[in-house]
Amino acid sequence: MVSLDGVMQAPGGSKEDTAEGFKYGGWSFPYVDETFGPIINKELSVPFDMLLGRTTYEIFARYWPKREGPIADPFNKAKKYVVSDKGVDLTWKESILIDGDVVAKLKALKKENGPMLQVHGSAKLLQTLLKDDLVDELRLRIFPVTLGTGKRLFAEGTIPAAFELIDSQALPSGVILANYKRSGEVKTGSFA
Repeated sequence: MVSLDGVMQAPGGSKEDTAEGFKYGGWSFPYVDETFGPIINKELSVPFDMLLGRTTYEIFARYWPKREGPIADPFNKAKKYVVSDKGVDLTWKESILIDGDVVAKLKALKKENGPMLQVHGSAKLLQTLLKDDLVDELRLRIFPVTLGTGKRLFAEGTIPAAFELIDSQALPSGVILANYKRSGEVKTGSFA
């Protein structure tokens, strides 16, 4: 979930992530309608593991294990790889810590014959993934709002990379779903 100006911080609730004094938590809520459910259910109906940063893991681990339903069930079933350089209480079922040489460990994990790895939230982790060319696909949910401040999806350090649009849809609420897959290097040209 990302705003028009690239902010991805705290889309789900006012107290989700108030770092740096962020005061717009829950900004996605007014735009989520009945069209979202079937889309999310479809995305979560295929086997997947989760790759999460510490902060997102801690937020999710407080909430999802206590829930049941079309989002909670696949989240709770999935293996959770948690990237952190600090101690993490891995009480949520199927949680595994990734620390130390994170990039090398993530490259090795991607080579394993397992289900797709989905990243939800995890702003700091995403910067590592984008900087080290570890993103194969982007599933952007672009919301019709600008927030001005907050954690950005594409922060400094993102490498130049080309992506190909593989699916898109505009929802009645104004949210644009755009799924991209990695497609090589950036090509340049000129209109002259």
